Amino acid sequence: MWEMTTDPPSNGLRSNPAVTISSIAEETGVSVPTVSKVLNGRSDVAADTRAKIEAALERHQYRRRNRGPATVGPALIDLAFHELDSAWSIQIIRGVEVAAAEAEMSVVLSELGGRHRPEQKWLDAVLARRPMGVILVLSTLGKAQRHQLESRSIPFVVLDTDGEPPDGVPTVGSNNWNGGLSATRHLLGLGHERIAVISGPPDVLCSRARVDGFRSALEEAGLTVEPSFIRYGDFYVEGGYQHGKELLTRPDRPTAIFAGSDMQALGVLRAARELGLDVPRDLSVVGYDNLPVSGWVGPALTTVNQPLQAMAVTATNLLIDLARGNSPQLQQVDLATELIVRESTAPPMTSDPS
Repeated sequence: MWEMTTDPPSNGLRSNPAVTISSIAEETGVSVPTVSKVLNGRSDVAADTRAKIEAALERHQYRRRNRGPATVGPALIDLAFHELDSAWSIQIIRGVEVAAAEAEMSVVLSELGGRHRPEQKWLDAVLARRPMGVILVLSTLGKAQRHQLESRSIPFVVLDTDGEPPDGVPTVGSNNWNGGLSATRHLLGLGHERIAVISGPPDVLCSRARVDGFRSALEEAGLTVEPSFIRYGDFYVEGGYQHGKELLTRPDRPTAIFAGSDMQALGVLRAARELGLDVPRDLSVVGYDNLPVSGWVGPALTTVNQPLQAMAVTATNLLIDLARGNSPQLQQVDLATELIVRESTAPPMTSDPS
């Protein structure tokens, strides 16, 4: 099931047909081959000269005419993660690899060192490779960087955007708000009222959306949201462990925790074990993502299924369509999430078992 948002397939740019490589060369006082080197991502151009040419290309909204995939470059897809060190990333890679293999393309994998905006040296390497297209995961491009790809007719798609995407940028994600809502509704339905959430970084859109869904479920149930029960972690085990330990040592500790990722849920489970709390008798835990490990831990984790591989396949197919010169009818695609109930959630204890 897909939940989709439609936007007109326009990137807001209008290329000036009167602008040519020759006119750019004349304006910047360089040779035509030098402009061509910059367009082709060659490294043998002085930095100040390159910057001057790039500025002129952006000023005139120069865009190389897209003459089909054969002239854009080899059958490569550049896949860039803001950070690459979790099972979550593996699911994305698998989905991209499946779709790329079906189209007889190869994938170049890179990491942005935790940054949500790539450094110029990464973009220079992409321009030198001249791939069919680029997929950015939890990251996006600045205006000037975006034009550098567009001027070479290299399309890009953002997968699981870190913030509100600029107009005209194709994006693929999932319904994070609904995921947070369904996880919290499940805990409320079991009878929990003291529910905490440990989401991801606050500067990431999906983190905020899951917390918004959490808030909505509590408000819908007529419960007051306890501000100190809302935590922002890092999506990794350590964040879940640290916040879990702090929450579970409070005198008014929560009876349930909605972790914003399965990895953070593993951290919460460890914190609970160290404190002698049984899951789900003393504490219910809900994760997010439905990674393979979530079904193998003890107890098996109740979690929100985020269709990561399907998201990756969708993003790759969208990118391939763009590289082939097709204009997508859908600029933003949000896939549906689904709650998977397992063994880590149960009604809260009503009395002291001792």
